[in-house]
Amino acid sequence: MKINKITKAVFPVAGLGTRFLPATKSIPKEIMTLVDRPLIQYAIDEARAAGIKEFIFVTSRGKSALEDYFDHAPELESTLRRSGKEDLLEILKDTNMDSGAIAYVRQNRPMGLGHAVWCARRLIGNEPFAVVLPDDVIAAERPCLQQMVEAHAETGGCMVAAMEVPPSRISSYGVLDIGEDNGSIVRVKGMVEKPKAADAPSNLAVIGRYILTPKVLTNLNRMKQGANGEIQLTDAIAEETRSKAGVFGLRFRGQRYDCGSKIGFLQATVAFGLSRPEFGAEFGEFLHDLMAMQKAAQ
Repeated sequence: MKINKITKAVFPVAGLGTRFLPATKSIPKEIMTLVDRPLIQYAIDEARAAGIKEFIFVTSRGKSALEDYFDHAPELESTLRRSGKEDLLEILKDTNMDSGAIAYVRQNRPMGLGHAVWCARRLIGNEPFAVVLPDDVIAAERPCLQQMVEAHAETGGCMVAAMEVPPSRISSYGVLDIGEDNGSIVRVKGMVEKPKAADAPSNLAVIGRYILTPKVLTNLNRMKQGANGEIQLTDAIAEETRSKAGVFGLRFRGQRYDCGSKIGFLQATVAFGLSRPEFGAEFGEFLHDLMAMQKAAQ
C-alpha cells in the first residue's frame, strides 16, 4: 500500500482568544509569547520537522499581526546587520517564510473546527494533510507531528494524536472508542465529542494534531451541526472509522500543554523556562525561593 507523503498542514487560527482578554483585544492569541517565541512559532517548527512544506492558515478579521510575523522585516534586519548582531539575525530566519509557502483563507463565521478545516478545502486538494492546533504545545524529544507522520506511513487512513485523561476532564475532549489496541497505535471504531464521564467509551482523548484524508473534507461538505451547534471535525473523522482505510490513534510520546487556557499557559511557561540551559538553573532557584517564602508566610 502506497502512502502519500504529508506536505500540507492547516492551522486553524480564526478564534478570538476571549479567555485571554484583555491581551487579545489587540493581538492574536497565537502571537502570545511562550518564553521568547509566540505559540504559532512552536506549531510551525513542529510542522517543519515533520516535513511540511505548505502552510495554510485559516484566519479571521484582526489577524494581520499573525501574517506580518512571518514576513521579512527589512528595517529590523538592516539595523541588526549594521550593529553586527548576527546571532539575532540567525534567530529571525526561523520566522521568515518563503514566498508561496504560506497561504491564508478567511473563516468569516465562527462555526467550529470542522468548518475551519473545510474553509481550506480548495488549497488542500486531493491529498492527505495535517491539522495543527497552536493552542496545544507539545514538549517532546521527537516532535509529535513527526511521530504521527512516521506512524501514518505504516497505517494510512486518518490518524489523531491521543492521550489518557482523568474522568473529570473527559467532557472537554473528543474521546476514542477503541477497536484494537496495539500499544502506541490503536485502531478506532468510533469517536464521541465531549461526552459525560459516565458515557465515555474510554479515557483516550484526542488533542490538537491530526492527519486526515481528503474524504474527511467530503464528509464536512454535508455541514451537519454537532455538539454546541458547531460543525465538529470529530464527527467527520468518525465517519471514516467505517471505511477500509480506517482511523487510528497514536499515543504520542511527550508532554502536552493546553495553552488555550490560562493555567495551561502558565504551566508551559514554567516548564519551557526551566528547560532553557541559559537561564533554567537561575529560574529554578527563583521558583524554589518563591515557594519557600510562600510556605513561610502561611
